[in-house]
Amino acid sequence: MNHDNSRSAPPTIADVARLAGVSRAVASRALSNEPRPVSSEKRERVIAAAASLGYKPNLLAQSLTTKTVNLVAVVVNHIHDLSDLDLFDRLIDQVQMIGKQVILIRIGSVARVEEFLRNGVAYHVDAALVFSDFADAPTVRRMFRSDHVIMLNGLHDEFSPVVIPDENAGISEAVADAASKTVKTAGLVTGRASSPVEQARIRSFQEAFSRYGINLVRSVQGDYSYESGHAAANALAGVDCPDAVFCTSDAMAMGILDVCRADFPGGRPSRFRLYGFDNLSLTDFDAYPISSIGYDKSLYVRHIVDSIANPGSFSSGHPPITVPTQFVPRLTA
Repeated sequence: MNHDNSRSAPPTIADVARLAGVSRAVASRALSNEPRPVSSEKRERVIAAAASLGYKPNLLAQSLTTKTVNLVAVVVNHIHDLSDLDLFDRLIDQVQMIGKQVILIRIGSVARVEEFLRNGVAYHVDAALVFSDFADAPTVRRMFRSDHVIMLNGLHDEFSPVVIPDENAGISEAVADAASKTVKTAGLVTGRASSPVEQARIRSFQEAFSRYGINLVRSVQGDYSYESGHAAANALAGVDCPDAVFCTSDAMAMGILDVCRADFPGGRPSRFRLYGFDNLSLTDFDAYPISSIGYDKSLYVRHIVDSIANPGSFSSGHPPITVPTQFVPRLTA
């Protein structure tokens, strides 16, 4: 007795191609991330046919064919700073635009890195983007058993691609702005001491203060968060407050501004000037008109995604890709 099992068999790529009126090769390319082009008209027919049949591509089979898994690891300390939200929304969107998905891995301490390695945990990913302060390039290559790690935290070596903002220009412009307004003393609210990027940022501020004759009279340790800026206000905004307060994140500057609203009638300074860093989208709103230092995040993300999509374009010893920063004046300065 013969049984017709065609109704229960899952649809194949051949079924999709037949319904769309294209070859199997075209149907396969239309539903994958292969660089070979497919016309938009054929792609739409293939997608419609796949949806009609309920066809789902076999990602494992695709990975065996292309030797990729279309996953990108993003290694972070945490995601709670407002600047993280501004950046990662763009980054995830653009990574998905090249047909890959992001997995977030939180490594907030050296102990966590060691645990990761000790337990033999290894993700098979096409690339790793490293923002965490606690993992250098050789360690990340061991973690993912991959040479394609893109370092964004200042802990790179000659074998790893690097994309990093060049912060000197923007910091110098901000300090020059303060000097032009007769600022003679400054306070500095800093972020995580463990971060090489933050250490370089602090040095840039110190050098700019010296260059423009501004005396750094007080430094307060924060962690980039709004809460740490809120706490720092008590140490900086007393009767002997400096002429200007510089923060190495906008979130910390927002915390100070909220404590000291009386010192900024209409958003303008009456006792001290306030400068942030990151040029968050929130600073474009009336509630937080904070003068800031920023860079083109779209350009920054584009460089990162280009490094993911074109791993062969990097050669050992290639200089870091830098994105220039600039001062963005607003009312608080």
